[in-house]
Amino acid sequence: MRLRIILASIVLTMASTAIAKDYHYTTVKGDPMQARIYTLDNGLKVYLSVNTEKPRIQTYIAVRTGSRNDPAETTGLAHYLEHLMFKGTTHFGSSNLQKEAPLLDSIQNRFEIYRKITDAAKRKAYYHQIDSISQVAAKYNIPNEYDKLMASIGSEGSNAYTSNDVTCYVEDIPANEVDNWAKVQGDRFQNMVIRGFHTELEAVYEEYNISLSNDGEKEYDALNAIIFPKHPYGTQTTIGTQEHLKNPSILNIKNYFKRYYVPNNIAICMAGDMNPDEVIATIDKYFGDWKKSDNLSRPEYAPVKNLTAAVDSTVTGLEAENLMLGWKANKASDLQCDTLDVIKSILYNGQAGMFDLNLNQNMKVQYAGAWFENLNDYSEFLLQGGPKEGQKLEDVRALMLEQIEKLKKGEFSDDLIPSVINNMKLSYYTSLQNNKDRANKFVESFINGIDWKNQVDRLDRISKLTKKDIVDFANKFFGNNYACVYKRIGEDKNQKKIDKPQITAIPTNRDKSSQFLRDITSSEVKPIQPKFIDYKKDLTFGKTSKGLPIIMKQNAEDKLFNLQMRYEFGNEADVRYSHAANYLDLLGTDKISAEQVKQQFYKLACNFGINVNGKTITVSLSGLAENMPQAVALAENVLKNAKVDNTAWKNYVAMVLKNREDTKKEQRSNFTAAKAYGMYGTYNSVRNDLTADQLKNTNPANMLALIKKLSNYKHTVLYYGPATEKQLNNLITKEHKTATKLADVPVNKPYMEQQTPKNEILLAPYDAKNIYMTMYHNEGKKFNPAEAPVAAVFNEYFGGGMNTVVFQELREARGLAYSASAYYYNMPIKNHTQYGTTFIISQNDKMMDCIRVFNEIIDTIPQNEANFNLAKQSLQKQLASMRVTKMNIINSYLNAKEKGLDYDINRRIYNALPSVTLKDIVDYEKQNMASKPYRYIILGDEKNLNMNALEKIAPIKRISTKDIFGY
Repeated sequence: MRLRIILASIVLTMASTAIAKDYHYTTVKGDPMQARIYTLDNGLKVYLSVNTEKPRIQTYIAVRTGSRNDPAETTGLAHYLEHLMFKGTTHFGSSNLQKEAPLLDSIQNRFEIYRKITDAAKRKAYYHQIDSISQVAAKYNIPNEYDKLMASIGSEGSNAYTSNDVTCYVEDIPANEVDNWAKVQGDRFQNMVIRGFHTELEAVYEEYNISLSNDGEKEYDALNAIIFPKHPYGTQTTIGTQEHLKNPSILNIKNYFKRYYVPNNIAICMAGDMNPDEVIATIDKYFGDWKKSDNLSRPEYAPVKNLTAAVDSTVTGLEAENLMLGWKANKASDLQCDTLDVIKSILYNGQAGMFDLNLNQNMKVQYAGAWFENLNDYSEFLLQGGPKEGQKLEDVRALMLEQIEKLKKGEFSDDLIPSVINNMKLSYYTSLQNNKDRANKFVESFINGIDWKNQVDRLDRISKLTKKDIVDFANKFFGNNYACVYKRIGEDKNQKKIDKPQITAIPTNRDKSSQFLRDITSSEVKPIQPKFIDYKKDLTFGKTSKGLPIIMKQNAEDKLFNLQMRYEFGNEADVRYSHAANYLDLLGTDKISAEQVKQQFYKLACNFGINVNGKTITVSLSGLAENMPQAVALAENVLKNAKVDNTAWKNYVAMVLKNREDTKKEQRSNFTAAKAYGMYGTYNSVRNDLTADQLKNTNPANMLALIKKLSNYKHTVLYYGPATEKQLNNLITKEHKTATKLADVPVNKPYMEQQTPKNEILLAPYDAKNIYMTMYHNEGKKFNPAEAPVAAVFNEYFGGGMNTVVFQELREARGLAYSASAYYYNMPIKNHTQYGTTFIISQNDKMMDCIRVFNEIIDTIPQNEANFNLAKQSLQKQLASMRVTKMNIINSYLNAKEKGLDYDINRRIYNALPSVTLKDIVDYEKQNMASKPYRYIILGDEKNLNMNALEKIAPIKRISTKDIFGY
């Protein structure tokens, strides 16, 4: 009997060995990412890179299609489909697929009729039919099941994006959840079902509304229309036209899905803590049977001709004037792109490029920049600039083109190209620390058809470029073959108001779930053991020879460093310091010019700057550790020996005042200012600044004196890098000169959150098709660490993401917004108070609906035990797989200290999670948010708002643009 068992075991082992699949992969010698590239039998590409810093994996599923392939009669289709991919499949998202299917077919057919109706009354009547049938179909719909699936495995950052050539689906998952993730994604990409269509249309349209106020997008689209006149890059946008958005075709979307969503047109890109052999087997298990397309193709277009002369165009809008220039380049896989990327940094790198030094440093323009965008069919080299007060856009254009001519003549420093290449290397190796950046490199390679060896060899190739190579190339590439778009201030006549459709809210069906969700939620995986920070063990605390406190973490992983001098005061104590720091950036010393300072830091591949916020001032240096001693010496030289330049101060003040006026024209900036006013009153971070007269009458020598005396205040040395404590001490002692006895820092006068004893409405003006709104409540409660676990689960359940009550009710059920959220800020810093907020961007005529729904779900929080357990499970898995590393350990300690803690609060939350109940979070919400007075902070156009309905909530206080900005 025993012999038979042994023989049977041998046979089974041999059989298992015989059927084990050998997955072939390719690698590239010298690849720092050690990427493995697989191609499954059905053509599916899989890119894997191992990074064990934390037990998580960044995943991208990239489809090689985007708005370039949209049918001309239904632009925006690729982006629509991206949204619909979150609606479920034949296995999840529905409680009864058989009963739901004919209703979905009916909705599809009716949309084909609706999109061709032109009479407004008939359209409204017919849309009512669609809405009615959608109500019946919605009985079987289980909204947000995809989000619940991802929450159940502890995924973070669930999202997707669509561009010209790509549609990409994004998840950041715990390392032990690969099987569940692959099971969901395999089903999603093979069995997608379009449901919840008409409410999702409204969410997409709200996204379109947001874009209407972004003049930069309009400017870019107008530029592409000139450069690519008969190619989709120029003839259609990713978001689509207003007409097409309101007349969609489900049939076209399905046909598009069948054509492009096939394995031989898709890549799975993953980077993180994994066993590649196990991961590829898992992917094959769930994607391997997916049938490839034998007829894969895409629309092809005639070659786009080069411009033979400069072509100008103009767009209008409320935001500040600027202009954009663009040249057509070869496709992304062409090696020409290497050279253009280097040229981009020669012109503009934020420190020592030709634009940086010759235009921005000398303040000849408000700003000037360059960037390079590589696309599948063609690429673009782009310039953008803004005018100073009284300067014409044409003058800015001339100044930027003048720098192009200097480039063509080789009139730039011989050190610039080697410095650019060194900084590109620094950027590349820094990016390898991040799983997102690694996976993004895979996406770019796949979508643009770039051989991975070319990606790996790129730094070597550009290192061989000489000044002559650059100059010769520039003379061939840059001519009068460019497009120019002027962005001028004025009314955009192309914006048209569309009334909100009469949508009946679909049920959220919180009590329903698919078997698929239940299986994933209850699946058992080997748990990840959490690792929380122990500040005493994970950080080194010491003092320099002169008594300066040191907080450091040694970096044994790479050759990068981050050194900071931190002062415990900021703008709340003296707002002059932010201007003094900015002024220093424009100055040289008694021996080297301002331009030379920038050039030397850039040559060292190090960044130097002073950051001033409300509570702290930080003098920072970072970059290549081997150059840290020289960088510290240079920084100290600048700090001690900077030379006053009266002209630079005068020009700086003019730039500040112009920037203030430009900021007042931006919708988001207005909302930021209105929110600060509504939460903090007239003394807040936006309004607390020097007046125009104060700036003009300031002696710049006094500003510089503030910086020169800074090191005589008490401060702390923060360091992350390869140096030992002794080496750091020796360097700081040698280079960092301080007073013998350090003075106490000035005392901050903190911005304090206001309480909301009664309902109030603050209305700030902005002429747009949508409103920005937050509801703010504060009753003066202080931080109680014991409440942190319940608060964390509440935010995960109620309003902190897509799998929440707020998102389901305002977007999924009613299509009121592109995004909506609510949050209770329960962990303020010492001496500050907790508060709750909501946030939404919505169409003007949906404002009262948004307010009504927010109040309903706040006052009576919808309760569902299964969703609560899911939120708790998601949070538990996120915390277990979270790792705080590098400089973030020091930042975590400082943040905890600001809250009065000496331990990692996440440990307390994690340990308490099992005992948190649904009743706990319902009680918590009732105590802190429900039936409370709120301050409604609204940014919108009063002419298009329902003011009568708004006044029934509370008296309206109108606050002007000057009120919220203070100028």
